[in-house]
Amino acid sequence: MISIDIEKSLNSHNHLSVLQITQEIPVGSITKIYGPSGAGKTTLIKVIAGLTRPEKGRIRFNDITWLDTENGIFVSPQQRKVGLVFQQYALFPNMTVLQHLRYATNDETWIKQLLTIGKLEAFAQQKPEYLSGGQQQRLAILRAMATKPQLLLMDEPFSALDPEMKTELINDLQYLWKELATTVLVVSHNPLELEGIFQQEILIKSPVAGA
Repeated sequence: MISIDIEKSLNSHNHLSVLQITQEIPVGSITKIYGPSGAGKTTLIKVIAGLTRPEKGRIRFNDITWLDTENGIFVSPQQRKVGLVFQQYALFPNMTVLQHLRYATNDETWIKQLLTIGKLEAFAQQKPEYLSGGQQQRLAILRAMATKPQLLLMDEPFSALDPEMKTELINDLQYLWKELATTVLVVSHNPLELEGIFQQEILIKSPVAGA
């Protein structure tokens, strides 16, 4: 179980507000995070990953406390070992597709399986600048999966994919997530996107005014 109870100040266009989330997420589930622009969807996954800190709150994952502001507990992002797919991909420009995956894992069999799932076998020696937007997005997903994370956080991960590729990739990923018992949180701006794959949803409404 992931237990989240946080308050985090937001500053969007010089407008101060507070993101307040209290949620329990079953391990191994797939959860969609959605809501209006500026509500704090991306901020929430950054807080869970440990990339930003809330002013107040607690986060527990599998009975391990990652964050407890009252008691001064903060587990670093490296120790949380969360898989992350950023909206802007955050790829390394000087690394090939293969090097991105080898940077995350030494398991060549697993790398080959990921390349096949992402349909990037023929592009293994290419650097990001020679890949299309969809190929870069698939690489970002594969890199996040390379460590076989227990928790995978994804920010608009399928936005650059055509419908056929999206459907096929999601089907393959669902198989891997089930096999690895990965808990998945997906940020989406489209409430109708990916209908049918989620066990639950988190709707982030407009944040509370004032900080």
